[in-house]
Amino acid sequence: MIQHRSTGDDTNTRNNQITGILFIPDRSFPLRYSRFANRIYNMNLKPQDIVVLLKLIAQGREERPGYAALSVSLGMSPSEVHAGVKRLINAKLVDSKDQRPMRKPVQEFLIHGVKYAFPPQKGAITIGYPTGFAASPLNQLINMGTDLPPVWPSAKGPVKGQAFTPLYKSVPDAIQNDPLLYELLALLDAIRDGRAREREIAAKELTRRIEHLV
Repeated sequence: MIQHRSTGDDTNTRNNQITGILFIPDRSFPLRYSRFANRIYNMNLKPQDIVVLLKLIAQGREERPGYAALSVSLGMSPSEVHAGVKRLINAKLVDSKDQRPMRKPVQEFLIHGVKYAFPPQKGAITIGYPTGFAASPLNQLINMGTDLPPVWPSAKGPVKGQAFTPLYKSVPDAIQNDPLLYELLALLDAIRDGRAREREIAAKELTRRIEHLV
């Protein structure tokens, strides 16, 4: 069933209990009062670490390739990938033994924490690759109407839309041969910046993929 984009956003603030941690989904609320937010700040993660994490998720239960192979596929240096995995391990998002994503902490962080840790940055109208509600799978579930699509700026991109800065500069190239990584990144962008209904659908779709892959 295709959902139509709403013209408004959340008007009510709710308190959710997430694995015993008080979480307040209100961007105006001082995050220092949330233990979950404090945990985010203490993770010392960088935006590219989230791209590495999503790549590890996209690989499913297959044997993880070495840092050199990961760096080539992500357009990062081996040292960047190695440092990113180390930070993910320290943040308790990746297992230190087999370096695989840990399902529950990853779901909690991606759905409830990333939008605060790495808020989206938007820019002018440009050419690029669609993301968020304008990319698969949400573009098959949500009718975007006349809204301009959010796009990762790239001269190679197929559509015109509002610039939406990717988590890392190499994302437009990293998705070329990995449609699942593209879906995960687009879903995460919808969670980071979508309207209420988009975030809800994106969270369900992301959760379904994580549970299948991790």
